[in-house]
Amino acid sequence: MKKTDYETNKLEDALKFTPEKLGCSEFKKDYNLKFAYLTGGMYKGIASKEMVVKMGKAGMMGFFGTGGLELSQIKEAIEYFQKELSPEQTYGLNFLHNMNNPEGEEKMIDLFLSYGVKNIEAAAFISITPALVKYRAKGLKRDSQGNVIGVNRIIAKVSRGEVAEVFLNSAPERILNKLLAEKKITWEEADLLKVIPMADDICVEADSAGHTDGGVAYTLMSSIIKLRDEIMEKYKYHKKVRIGAAGGIGTPAAVAASFVMGADFITTGSINQCTVEAATSNSVKNLLQKINVQDTEYAPAGDMFEIGAKVQVVKKGIFFPARANKLYELYRKHNSLDEIDEKIKDQIQEKFFKRSFEEVYEEIKSFYPLQEIEKAERNPKHKMALIFRWYFGYTTGLALNGTEECKVDYQVHCGPALGAFNQWVKGTSLENWQERHVDEIAVKLMNGAATLLNQYYKDYI
Repeated sequence: MKKTDYETNKLEDALKFTPEKLGCSEFKKDYNLKFAYLTGGMYKGIASKEMVVKMGKAGMMGFFGTGGLELSQIKEAIEYFQKELSPEQTYGLNFLHNMNNPEGEEKMIDLFLSYGVKNIEAAAFISITPALVKYRAKGLKRDSQGNVIGVNRIIAKVSRGEVAEVFLNSAPERILNKLLAEKKITWEEADLLKVIPMADDICVEADSAGHTDGGVAYTLMSSIIKLRDEIMEKYKYHKKVRIGAAGGIGTPAAVAASFVMGADFITTGSINQCTVEAATSNSVKNLLQKINVQDTEYAPAGDMFEIGAKVQVVKKGIFFPARANKLYELYRKHNSLDEIDEKIKDQIQEKFFKRSFEEVYEEIKSFYPLQEIEKAERNPKHKMALIFRWYFGYTTGLALNGTEECKVDYQVHCGPALGAFNQWVKGTSLENWQERHVDEIAVKLMNGAATLLNQYYKDYI
């Protein structure tokens, strides 16, 4: 039967998408957000204090990039958020897994707890750690219906199903027992932890900047949504664990596709590094605003160098990816610096490091723990790893400081989403990064996604 004009108009109104309607309403209510849109934390405070405040004031949430910062710098940022944002406006802090320093993780969590930080983005975790469980435990209680509720929310950023699974499950028994023995949680907190998942929300990170498994959003989203549904059914959690999308989001079409695939929220990353608010050098931003989708490449991750983990970085006009991969290849093939060909060693010291291995080693002695240096003295391969890892911190610093004479060695984490964004805004006021602001970009992307969805579904009415 043919629809009347009245019925068609009514259906069109019902299907009318707006930016405010996109995403999960419960997610937006829980975090007090206008839009289901987050900006992810970027290392060394590139996701800056100013970026987080901009997002909070615009009715969204940004995560401050705590990785690689001192506790005093993180403390200063928290105090800034609590001064600049009202209690109704939301902010979060990135919590980056530190596999070599569990004590450092706990100190950061203690800082969060002391300042009442309610939202953290757990990133680069492959398993649950005691620090995460401690954070989750504090503030848990039962509501009038007997359901366990908490005040400390964890959004887990994952790129693999097995990692999503550990966050969808409750806290591991062995960690509960450890924390109980150390009197860091109470018996009541341990009991409450047993009936809730470790994460309130899961952010599925497809091919992206920084640490990445190069996953494909179409397959990752569907598989992890299915996994969530299975675990929800198994444990009968009273509250739904929401699934968000990240990685590759740089255009309205990508935003729309994420929500169509079932995302409850989205998180952007690379596109925010090329904005006024990003705390990186103008030199890097000038470089970033010109890249296209094919101008990134995978390189070893400095913090997980020995295990071969990868990060995605800019390659256009940059030697860093090739040089970093060369260092990993040499580490994999040799057991000490002495085994490497003399010509190659000279090239590394003169071209890559611009100083001798001995000078690098003397420098790293000042910031590595004593046990690491003692291990290096006993194990030549470990010493080689520490010296090679120095290059990754060095190249990050060059980029952050905008050292023009060393531009070819910049390490700039970036995914192809920024290339797509650059093409989308070409010829508009946003072509120049000096006109790019994180909150305005977010609104334009959400508006554009809503428009696309309205156009698409109108054809099917």
